[in-house]
Amino acid sequence: MDTDPAIRRKRASLPSLTGVRFFAALLVFFIHALQPIGPVDHSGPVNPFADQDIANGLLKFFGPAGFLGVSFFFLLSGFVITWSVKPGEKLTAYWRRRFVKVFPNHLVTWGLALGLFAYAYTSVTTGFLSFFLANSWVNKLEVQMSVNAPSWSLCAEMLFYLTFPALLLLVRKIPVNRLYHWAAAMVAGTIGVGLVTTYFITPLPSNPMIPLSPSQMWFNYTFPPNRMFEFVLGMLLARIVLAGKWPKIGPVPVIALTAIGYAASIYVPAPYNFVATTAIPFSVVIASLAAADVRGARTRLNGKVMVWLGNVSFGFYLAQGIVIFWGRQALLGNGQFSTPVAVLVMIGMFAATLLAGWLLYTCVEMPAMRLWARSKKDREAYAAAQRVDEPAGDLGTVPGQRPADRAGTEPVARS
Repeated sequence: MDTDPAIRRKRASLPSLTGVRFFAALLVFFIHALQPIGPVDHSGPVNPFADQDIANGLLKFFGPAGFLGVSFFFLLSGFVITWSVKPGEKLTAYWRRRFVKVFPNHLVTWGLALGLFAYAYTSVTTGFLSFFLANSWVNKLEVQMSVNAPSWSLCAEMLFYLTFPALLLLVRKIPVNRLYHWAAAMVAGTIGVGLVTTYFITPLPSNPMIPLSPSQMWFNYTFPPNRMFEFVLGMLLARIVLAGKWPKIGPVPVIALTAIGYAASIYVPAPYNFVATTAIPFSVVIASLAAADVRGARTRLNGKVMVWLGNVSFGFYLAQGIVIFWGRQALLGNGQFSTPVAVLVMIGMFAATLLAGWLLYTCVEMPAMRLWARSKKDREAYAAAQRVDEPAGDLGTVPGQRPADRAGTEPVARS
């Protein structure tokens, strides 16, 4: 699958990139929990704060959070998949692993959402599109966000996974001294999508639940091909770090740059605050954390707690539509509460979503990866190798597999 010497070199584990995933999922949680209109029950708010000054202030502060969290995931996906590619791996084995990583959690949350509430307004056609993760290709808001709304982003991930082998062939042909130029071109591409959205896509009709017209939102935000710029940017960043060309940047500048990018997203108008304001800051975060892990530095994100939170973040993300959009209103109605009680409601929604994410990770995602991520032949070969007594410091080999391949059997970071 790959013969690039820079990518074939020994690749360090990247626990900090696993840990940081949770903060991206948390950004999405806040905007979901602060919605002024419930996406499932339109008769009332999800936001639990009765004090409208606080409710509106929080909504303004976290307004771009969901968009930015998804953008971070797309960047990180390109980085991690490029970093963890297994030299000589068959395409079928790669695709199998990626689909098994995504589909079991998706199918469980899709089924729960459909059975609990989405059956009441989901057509058969829309249900099938959502089931097969093709719904965000359709220019209809009710189709894109059908059944379990957060799963729309998996439509883009499916496109990334399918095209990654071909993209890697192109990305690895770029000379090392030109990687930064191409990374800048990807950032410019995200701005270009915003310009086309602003000047060529109809701004009508308006919708109170989204900052742009439905057609603009589809083209700029949920249409999978237009999210390729972020994914390829992540791939380029992985090559830059692998080639040893990323400078050492301390945590204070990284945090400051990220804060500036987020602050800009609050005031920059849509659609430029979806991706463009934080494309560079997020790139710096991802590449700097990866480089720190390669150096063996402590980052406060590579400890056991943060890695655990990062591992459950995929389930935490997918469960939000059920817990927040349906569960909150099912249990509490459309009530809004005094500030102390509203804070407790927010904590309750967070705890319930985290519990759901842990259950998905423990009971669905990991068992599925163990059972189906490898073919039966590969599982038998791996099990046989595990039974072999190995000298200290020797990874051992599976027939036809180099030691470096054994070491990379599992992803170096969760993507």
